[in-house]
Amino acid sequence: MTSLQLSLAIAGGLVLAAVVAHGAWQARRSEIKRVAAEPVDPPAPQEPSFDAPPPPGAAADDAGTVPRIEPTLGRRSAGPRLDALIDAIATLTIDTPASGETAVMHLPPTRRAGSKPLLVEGLNAETGEWETPSAGQRYGEFQAGVQLANRSGALNEIEYSEFVQKVQAFAESLGALADFPDMLDVVARGRELDAFAGEHDAQLALRLVSRGAAWSLGYVQQHASRHGFVAGQLPGRLVLPGGEEGAPPVLSLQFDPQAALADEPSQAAVRELTLAFDVPQTAAGEAPFGAWCAAGEALALSLDAAMYDDSGQPLQAAAFAGIGQALERLYAALAERDLAAGSAAARRLFS
Repeated sequence: MTSLQLSLAIAGGLVLAAVVAHGAWQARRSEIKRVAAEPVDPPAPQEPSFDAPPPPGAAADDAGTVPRIEPTLGRRSAGPRLDALIDAIATLTIDTPASGETAVMHLPPTRRAGSKPLLVEGLNAETGEWETPSAGQRYGEFQAGVQLANRSGALNEIEYSEFVQKVQAFAESLGALADFPDMLDVVARGRELDAFAGEHDAQLALRLVSRGAAWSLGYVQQHASRHGFVAGQLPGRLVLPGGEEGAPPVLSLQFDPQAALADEPSQAAVRELTLAFDVPQTAAGEAPFGAWCAAGEALALSLDAAMYDDSGQPLQAAAFAGIGQALERLYAALAERDLAAGSAAARRLFS
């Protein structure tokens, strides 16, 4: 893969560089160039206010200003489903319905072809719905798919051949006839989709750097929790949960993981935080941009921190409006391709 970059620029005299998806999809994630702007003005003595509306399920903090996501009970994120937009799909035809036990027994031992996810679904003979095969059900037809692209790059010929080999073995175990799409067409679709994804992959991130003494980790956690952040699964990561169970977080607040692994984490010191959100992974309805702006300014004020990009350029809060406009254009481009940010297809593609 080549290095890919998305520029989000604004005019009007602001020196604003890019919000980009920068880099090596082979490493399974984009490297991000942060947003740069004019120097930061000295912080005002009062808590800032924000015009962005709170996201669904959000509540304001004690000052009534910073969006906070409250987890919504009873809403579950749907699991992966085959989608002709981002998958190459093979059909498996059988003469008589097969039991779920038989299908599960003979599923491919690994659900990947190279670096691409491989999914198998069965058409439930009773409900008429496509689903992951499970015991106790009967299936009158099957289909299998391999993802055309992800952040590792486009599906290649070797990966597609591995997909065919695994699905053919599954089909033979069921006495099914497998019909595969043409390899050249599939690989060409994968490259085209990968090119689009690379041009529309972005993450907004800013650095919060202490103006004075280092912060204790407990002090950071105390202020972050006021804005809805909770401990993430990885050391050195706090997250603002999304509204769906199992969905990616709306925001992440990252710091040196060694601080979290210290013998006494509450006493560990950090001088820098990174506040970010993954644009294609996060639905616009969660209002991640408003939460990002609000949390960035509020934490900068409460922690006495300056905001910077990753190249050391100060980030001015006045630039947020222009960034938001450029972000809307990115959302529109994704939606036009039926890959709206936060949708199941987008989350699979940009992973």
